[in-house]
Amino acid sequence: MEMVTRSISDPELLRQIVRVVPSHGYLSTGAFVGIQIFNIARRALGFSEGERLFVTCETFSCMPDAFQVLGGCTIGNKGLWIEDLGKMAATISKRAPRGATRIEGVRIVLDPAKTASYPRLHTWYMNTEKVPHEEAISDLNRAEDGVYTWEMVEVEVAEKPKKRIAICKNCCESFVLWGDERLCRSCAEGSS
Repeated sequence: MEMVTRSISDPELLRQIVRVVPSHGYLSTGAFVGIQIFNIARRALGFSEGERLFVTCETFSCMPDAFQVLGGCTIGNKGLWIEDLGKMAATISKRAPRGATRIEGVRIVLDPAKTASYPRLHTWYMNTEKVPHEEAISDLNRAEDGVYTWEMVEVEVAEKPKKRIAICKNCCESFVLWGDERLCRSCAEGSS
């Protein structure tokens, strides 16, 4: 990490790296991509630190950790949704005003047509050979926003259903009831 951070002159980016690394475990290329996507979204949407965000990551790999640490978006607080499409992409929006059904967001993608100008990064991204994280991150740092494509999108605001708790007729354990079924999901699927 020290080798990479020596080449980074932006103090805010360094602060973000220092915050993300303990959570992720090390500075991976994917976590760095997540940090850069977070920063592009912040500029595009104008949110400030601590503002409630909603993120849909299109991969489980590394990227989501940046949104958890920097944006406070977790699966538990429903601020982070992972739709694993195997893409280095994310859609970010701010919290919608009460009663809104749609809100403006931004979808940001690490663009392979643009990474082609950065051979080590492109090789890492296309997984054509093993590239050390330091080399791919060095390319990302030099490229800044130049390897991403983004567009403003309308994000549908899901209606939050009232949470109801029931006792399973079969196993007698409590569970969140979303429909009218009186069996928990594990009993309904026959795994109990």
